[in-house]
Amino acid sequence: MPDTPIEPSGSGRYPADMESRVAVLEQIARTTAASLERIERRLDSMQGRFDRRFEGLTSEHRADFRWLLGVMLGGFGAMLGVMAHGFHWL
Repeated sequence: MPDTPIEPSGSGRYPADMESRVAVLEQIARTTAASLERIERRLDSMQGRFDRRFEGLTSEHRADFRWLLGVMLGGFGAMLGVMAHGFHWL
């Protein structure tokens, strides 16, 4: 089995195709960084829209809860009045 040389053969410090491989990896890293920046900007804009939408929903839910509580208390009072009349409590 022949010995493999520790130092690469040739004039360059690295194998001949290494520079092209590194260039491709650097290009991939640049496009990935640009894509991530674009995604972050989109997520930030979506976060703002969701915050505004949830603020509206919170006030609507609060109003619905008050309405439902009023109906339930009114119904309970009406049933209590009907029962009081039926059992001759009043």
